[in-house]
Amino acid sequence: MRAVVCERFGGPEVLRLRSVPSPVAGAGQVLVDVRAAGVNFADTSRVAGTYGPTPSLPFVPGTEVVGLLADGRRVLATTFGGGGFAEKAVVAADDAVPVPAGVGDTEALALLVQGLTAWHVLRSSARIRPGESVVVNAAAGGVGSLAVQLARHFRAGRVIATASTEEKRALAVSLGADVAIDGEATDYTKRVVEANGGVPVDVVLDSIGGRVFTAGLEALAPFGRLVTFGNASREGVPPVDPDLLSDRNASVTGFWLRPALTVPGTYAEPLGEMFALVAAGALKPLVSASYPLEDASRAFTDLLARRTTGKITLRP
Repeated sequence: MRAVVCERFGGPEVLRLRSVPSPVAGAGQVLVDVRAAGVNFADTSRVAGTYGPTPSLPFVPGTEVVGLLADGRRVLATTFGGGGFAEKAVVAADDAVPVPAGVGDTEALALLVQGLTAWHVLRSSARIRPGESVVVNAAAGGVGSLAVQLARHFRAGRVIATASTEEKRALAVSLGADVAIDGEATDYTKRVVEANGGVPVDVVLDSIGGRVFTAGLEALAPFGRLVTFGNASREGVPPVDPDLLSDRNASVTGFWLRPALTVPGTYAEPLGEMFALVAAGALKPLVSASYPLEDASRAFTDLLARRTTGKITLRP
């Protein structure tokens, strides 16, 4: 079968399309005929060798697939051990969630890593309450675009989106944000507070890290919460002053999807609810960036250059 192989660590240029043996399902596993595989920012770090645990070379990247089982059922599943960027992939049988007819392949993929992340940073980590103000950084991205819509679905009082261009900010507003502002770190706190009517905000969802993380923390209201779940800026990890947290009774919480999925009720149930929202037209994943398997390097390049919006997929 054909697969994208990483033979050495580096940038998008290290990815190669190769012919490799088809995987064989073992006990408790199923073989999926892959119709589409999701590309995530974490995949670029795995290929770069900077994501833990570091995979052994050579390896096939890709941690999420949608496809068909031998009996014809269409399923969505994680492949955290890799292997998704291929024509066939082995997944744990318990992780294979049936996809309803009203949800497309790329829409389903958008709901796996990005959708579950958006769901849990709002519900499980931030514990959003009706009427609260929420800032969604990188609001035109895969997680951000869904978080804007879910925040509105969860009855946030005001949704403030940040994005790097006018086009992306307009997109965030079209998805349900009340206002969209520049996400640049300089004067970030000032812009956020102004966008919230001159008062600090209740929740900041941050996947940028670095100086934006620090500025987001300074924008929090009393008992505000900042959820950090990425470091797209690749800046150094900023220190958190406990006195600043105490002064505002604020909190910082981290989120990583992989360990979250070991907790009962955090996987199939939220996916089922989001499937229903998509089928009803109440949740619209952005799924325009689709590449053939042989263009994996270009997909990674476009992702790192932030030339895409929403979910990126590879199609065998």
